[in-house]
Amino acid sequence: QHKENVSVLPGCKNIDQPKVQYRGIFLNDENPALYGWVNETYGGFNHEFYNQVFELILRLKGNYLWPAMWGKAFYDDDPLNAEMADMYGVVIGTSHHEPMGRAHVEWERYGEGDWNYQTNEEVLRDFWIEGIKRLKDYEATISLAMRGDGDEAMEEDTNVELLTRIVKDQREIIDSISPGNKDRQIQLWALYKEVQDYYEKGMRVPDDVMLLAADDNWGNVRLLPEPGTAGDHPGGWGLYYHFDYVGGPRNYKWINTNQVSRTWEQMNLVWEHGMDRMWLVNVGDLKPMEYPISFFLDHAWDPEKMTVEEMNRYAENWSSYQFGEEYGEDIGEFLTKYTQYNSRRKPEMLSPETYSLHYFNEAERVVKDYNKLAKEAKAVYDEIPEDYKDAYYQLVLFPIQASANLNELYVTTAKNRWYAKQGRAITNEMADRVVYLFERDSLLTEEYHNDLADGKWNHFMSQTHIGYTYWQQPEKNSIPETETLDVPEKADMGVSIMGSEKWWPNAKSEAKLPQFDVFNKQNYYLEVFNRGATPFSYSVESDSEWLKVSGATGEVKKQERLLVNVDWDKVPEGKNTGTITISSEAGGPVTVIAEAFNPTSPQAGNFNGFIESNGYVAIEAEHFSRNVAAGGTEWIKVPKLGRTKSAMTLEPVTSETKTAGSEESPRLEYDLHLFSDGEVEVKVYLSPTLDYYMDHPGLRYGISLNNEEPQVVNIHEDYNWYELVGNSINIKSSTHVIDEPGHHVLKIWMVDPGIVIQKIVVETG
Repeated sequence: QHKENVSVLPGCKNIDQPKVQYRGIFLNDENPALYGWVNETYGGFNHEFYNQVFELILRLKGNYLWPAMWGKAFYDDDPLNAEMADMYGVVIGTSHHEPMGRAHVEWERYGEGDWNYQTNEEVLRDFWIEGIKRLKDYEATISLAMRGDGDEAMEEDTNVELLTRIVKDQREIIDSISPGNKDRQIQLWALYKEVQDYYEKGMRVPDDVMLLAADDNWGNVRLLPEPGTAGDHPGGWGLYYHFDYVGGPRNYKWINTNQVSRTWEQMNLVWEHGMDRMWLVNVGDLKPMEYPISFFLDHAWDPEKMTVEEMNRYAENWSSYQFGEEYGEDIGEFLTKYTQYNSRRKPEMLSPETYSLHYFNEAERVVKDYNKLAKEAKAVYDEIPEDYKDAYYQLVLFPIQASANLNELYVTTAKNRWYAKQGRAITNEMADRVVYLFERDSLLTEEYHNDLADGKWNHFMSQTHIGYTYWQQPEKNSIPETETLDVPEKADMGVSIMGSEKWWPNAKSEAKLPQFDVFNKQNYYLEVFNRGATPFSYSVESDSEWLKVSGATGEVKKQERLLVNVDWDKVPEGKNTGTITISSEAGGPVTVIAEAFNPTSPQAGNFNGFIESNGYVAIEAEHFSRNVAAGGTEWIKVPKLGRTKSAMTLEPVTSETKTAGSEESPRLEYDLHLFSDGEVEVKVYLSPTLDYYMDHPGLRYGISLNNEEPQVVNIHEDYNWYELVGNSINIKSSTHVIDEPGHHVLKIWMVDPGIVIQKIVVETG
C-alpha cells in the first residue's frame, strides 16, 4: 500500500535482529523467463537489474544472494554488480558448483584445458587465484571444493583424498591473498547431491568452514546433524532449499507449487537441529515465487516466532498486508488452496493418466475444485480496487486460472481417449475442447505478458510446461494427442456407470454401482451415451421405491448423466438390492444393480468414529478419536499440509526414539466400526520425508489394531524416490487380522520423530 509519509525516530536502535545469520535467495534456471525479461528491461544482468534485486532482498529482511548463473557471471559481466552489493550490504556467494568466487561460465570464457584438478591443477589454481583477488574486501561467501563441469559429479567414484587436497589448496590460496577477511569472507562447503557422499564417507573440513546441507531438490531435507551436535562444528550449519528445480523426475520451473506448510515443517526440522548459519532457497525465475519467498525469509528471521499457529495464519496475514484486511481471508485461502492443488502433482508431471476417470470420480473432482477456485478468485478480482488488480492478477488469479486450465486440458484428453475406445459420439467434441484449452493456455500467457501492467512483466511466463516426456523440458508446448471418430449416422445406446471402466451392453459382466450406505448417503451416477449421430429417446425404470434416478425419460444427442440416490426413509433394514433398467429404441435394455446398506447397528449418527463403506475406511490423520501424549513428546497438527487436508507430526522433532506400545510412546487412536472380519490392510499416507540422519535405519512408526503387539513400519524400506516425490506421498502398508465385525481401535505409535502422516486408509477388500 502506498504511504504518503514515513517517519523514522532519531538515533540507532536495535528493535529486532535475525536468528539465522545469512538469509537469501538463489536466482537459477533463469532461461528463458527471467533471462528474457532482464534483457528486455535492463539489457543484461547488470548493476541496474541487481540494484532492484538487492532492494527486494533488504525489504524482505534478507541479506544474501547467489546470483543468476546460466551463462552469466556476476563479477565478470558488470564490475559494478559487486560494488552495488557492497553498498547495499548484501552478501554475495557463488553456487554449489562454482568454487572460489568464479562463475561456471567463466571457465568457458577464460579457462584452458579440462576442468580436472588431477590433470590441470596449475591452470585451475591460477583461475581460482583471480577469483579471490577480484573479491577485494567485499563481504562474500566462498564456495570450496569442486564438482564436475556443468553441475555434474566430479568423478564416478567418491574420491575423498582428492577433494580433501583441493579444499586444502583452495584455503591456502585464500590465506595468501585475503588473510584479513576471515570474518567477511566466509568459506562454505555445499553438501549437494553426490558431495554429501564425501561427508558420509568421513571427509571433514576445517572448523571455520560452514557446512551447507541441502534438500533433495524437491523440498525434502537430506541431512541433519544429530540433535545437540551442530555446535560441535564452529563454522556452523546451513541449509540450501528449493522452490524450483531442473532435473529428475521432472523439471518444475513454470509456476509456484510450494506449500508453505511443508516448507515450515522441513525448515522447522532444520532450526531445531541447530542449523542457524544460513538459510538459502533456489527461487528459479524469482517472479512466480513472491509468496513462498516472503514466507521463507520471514521464517528465517525468527524461526521461534514462526510457530505452527503463526504459519497457519501467514497466508491471511500476508494477503491482508498486500491487499487490505477486507480481502485478506479470502485471498489467503486462494493461495493456500492453489498451492495445495499444485503440490499434489507438479504441472510438468501431469498427463492424461494422472487422475482416474473411473474411481471415486477423482479426475472430475480435481477439475471441479480448480475451476471453483478460479471462479471465486475471479469474483474477488472483479471487486478489488483498481490499484490492486495488477498485483492480484499475477500473484493470485493467473496461477489459479492457468493451473485450472492445465489440469482440465489433461483430464479432457483422458476423456477423449476413453470415449474413443467406447465409440461415443462426443469423442470429437472432447478433441475440440482439448484444442480450445491448449490455445487458452497461450492466451493466458499472452495476457500476462502484454496486458498485465502494460507489459511490465513480459517473458515471465514463457517457460514451457505442456508435453513433457522425460525430466527435461520440451522445446515448445505441444498439444496432447487426441483421437477423432467417423461417427455412424445410426443411433446406438451405451451405458457407463461410476466406478467402472467398462460400458454396457458391450461388457459381459453385470453393471453394478458401488454400494450405498446410510452413514455416507452417497450420490452416484450413470451415463447414457450415443454411439451414433442420430438422437434417440430412452426411459429409466427402478424396481424399488427407495432407489431414485433423475431423468426418468429423455433424449440423448451425445450423452446424458443420470444421478442415482437413495430415499433412506424407505429403505428396509439390512442389505437391499434394487435394479435400474435403461431402455431405448437404439439398443438395450441395460440393467444396473444397486445395493443399499442400512444395518441395525450401529445407528447412523450414534457412532463417533469411522465406519466401513465399500470395503474401506478413509481417515484424515487429523480426525483422531484420541491423541495421547507420552514421554515428553506429542502428536501435533500441521494445518493445510499435504494433498487433502492437514497432517500430524511429532513435537519436539529432536525427541529420542521410542518403543511402539510402551508408555513412553505417544499415540493417535481412531475408532472404527468394521462389517468385515479376516485380514485387512492398513495404508498410511505419509509426506515423502527422507531419512535425514547418517547411519540410521530409516524413520519408523508403530501400528496396531486393538490390543495386538504393534508392528513397526520403516517408511524408508523400498523407498522409490522418483515415484514418491513425483506423487508427493509415501504409502506404507501393514496387514492385520480382525476376529469379528464390530468396534475396533486403530493405533499409530511414535517410534522416530520426523514422521508426517496425512491420511490413513483401512482396506477390508
